[in-house]
Parts: sequence; C-alpha cells; structure tokens
Amino acid sequence: MSQTFDVVIAGAGAAGLMCAIRAGQRGRRVLLLDHAEKVGKKILISGGGRCNFTNRDSRPEAFLSANPHFCKSALARYTQHDFIALVEKHGIAWHEKTLGQLFCDGSARQIVSMLLAEADAVGVDVRVAHRITGIEKSDRFAVRTDHGDFDAASVVLATGGLSIPKMGASSFAHDTARRFGLAIAETRPGLVPFTARVPDIAGVSLDVVASLGRTRFREAMLFTHRGLSGPAILQISSYWRPGQELAIDLLPERDAATFLKGRKQLRPKAELRNIVGDLMPDRLAQALAPEGVIGERRDKELEALAAELKSWHITPTGTEGYAKAEVTVGGIDTAELSSKTMEAKKVPGLYAIGEAVDVTGWLGGYNFQWAWSSGWVAGEAI
Repeated sequence: MSQTFDVVIAGAGAAGLMCAIRAGQRGRRVLLLDHAEKVGKKILISGGGRCNFTNRDSRPEAFLSANPHFCKSALARYTQHDFIALVEKHGIAWHEKTLGQLFCDGSARQIVSMLLAEADAVGVDVRVAHRITGIEKSDRFAVRTDHGDFDAASVVLATGGLSIPKMGASSFAHDTARRFGLAIAETRPGLVPFTARVPDIAGVSLDVVASLGRTRFREAMLFTHRGLSGPAILQISSYWRPGQELAIDLLPERDAATFLKGRKQLRPKAELRNIVGDLMPDRLAQALAPEGVIGERRDKELEALAAELKSWHITPTGTEGYAKAEVTVGGIDTAELSSKTMEAKKVPGLYAIGEAVDVTGWLGGYNFQWAWSSGWVAGEAI
C-alpha cells in the first residue's frame, strides 16, 4: 500500500532540504528521501568542515550554463542575503574570507542542524537509507523504494551530479530525467585539478592569473605530483575543454622585464635563477629560469624570459575526474525547465534543482547559493 504525499523530493542535500522547507512552509505534505544514512553529506565536508555556505557577491555572471540567463530568476527571488538572514536567525556565527566567501565560525554541522530544524518545524517527513528503485507517472507519480512505495502529485530531482562518487554521487537525476524525455547537456568534471606535465615541485604555491580566452581568475595555484591545483586552477577548469591551452601569469602586477634589467645593472654577477627567485618561489625559479649569470644576458633575452613568466603556456593532459571534482558541469538541459519554478515544461509535476541542472557556480559558495535559490523557487511553486 503506497503512502501518499503532496511531493516526494529525491535527495536530502542542500537543494532538496531547502525545497522541502519552503514547500512545507506552504502547507504541503512533503517526503524527503535520501539513499545515504544521513542528510547533507556534501554540506558536512564543504569548506574544510566549516561550510562555505554562500558568497556575499553571488550574481548570475558567476554561473556557467548553456543558457546564462536561466539562473537569474531564482537567484533574484532567493538571494544570498535571504540565506544569511536564516543563518543569523539560528544564531550561527560566520565570517567572510577572501573574495566574498562566507563560512561558519564553527562547524558545517550547524548548517545541517539548522535546515533539519526548519524542516521539522513544518512537518517534513525525512527518511534516510531509502534507495529509489523507480519513478513512474500516470495521473500521479509512483515512487518505488527498497522500503516501500509512495505516491505524490509532484516529484523533485535533487540528487546532484556526478562529482565525488565516494560520497554517493550518481547519475540518478540525469537517468530519471532522460526516462521522462528530458535532454541532458553534456556533463564533465568542474572545479577539478588538472593533470599536466609540469616541473617536479609538488607543494609550491603562488598567486597567479589563470586565463582561458577572455575568462580569467586571480587566485593561488598549487603544483602537485600530478599537475596543477589550487583555487585559480579549479576555477578555470570548469571552462576548460580537452586540448585547450592555458595562459598563466606567474607574476601578477609585476613588471618582470623592468625588474630583471634593473637587477642586471645592480648585480651583474648574480645567478639569473637567483634573481628570478626574488620574484617567485625559489624552486619554481630554478625550474623555469635558464642557468648562468644575469650580466651575460642581453636585454632582449631578459625581456623574452619576462614575457614567458608573465604568460606561461601549458596544455593540461586532462583532469583528475569526478573523483576529485567539486561539481558537475552540465546536467539537465535548462531548455527543459521553467526558470521561475524549475518544473519540467513537458512533464507537469516533475522538478529538477541544484547540481542536477545545467547551472554551475564558481568556487567560493556560489554552488550552495544555487542550491538554496533553485530549491526555494521549486518549493514555492509546488
């Protein structure tokens, strides 16, 4: 015998929890299901366990999508300021780090507890360790699980994308959307380290500007045993396609040519690598600068070296894949959904939110904001 609800939400992560809360506040009878043994697993590991829960500067330009306008409605209707107000209502202390990133002073568990308290207050039925085995629709939806069947007027796909499979990520949302005839925009790992042939200087980090075409990010870059990582690299990775070359300014806002020619006059007998080491980490300077004393180099040679350091070109061999990716780029095609409600245009009552959809934010709390915003507008519509 099926249990009846107004809405069944598949996935008790950030988007699913927010959707459940808003739908519950509007008097809907909500069932929130998750296959994991506890809710919000990705929330709990985010931000080094402190949850980078939004970004003060959240704006549509910080999101990738085949339709860059799609995210505007949801982000405008439930903003970062709305979520900050919720956090403050629950007395959770927070602080701002670099580039508008907001973190809990304490633990990410506070955010999960806050969301569960809000859900409990409006009677959301939360059930974990429930694996959905099938979703069908006639006049209503039938949701089949390994713990019994449920029926509902609406179903929300909130199980996320393919990133971090060890956390339980799967293609469930995409597979279900396909079965209902919805198109899926090509998926690939995002916010992910690159594999690349680089100097063997793992652990070296420096401030850079990473560029791909007109897209640029200034943040830290880290050399690893396998290639490149760090915030600047994770950011640019979401835009990268195999075979594309990156340009990396290793000396942002430094006039390297003037510096080198000046040092040639002041210290003509100094080793060139040591002089370059005054501009960047020594191990990197040793790897990139040629041997010899600086006074033996013509000015044009120093200018050429400076140009190379200001625009170091590298073509990654690949990425570290979904296992190390923080997000999935691509997903359920936004052309299939209403930007105002997140409802499938050709399947009334079916909604998709969060990372399952082809909307991907920058590093720094933007993807959580998309989860809160898209979940809220779906909950408002159901």
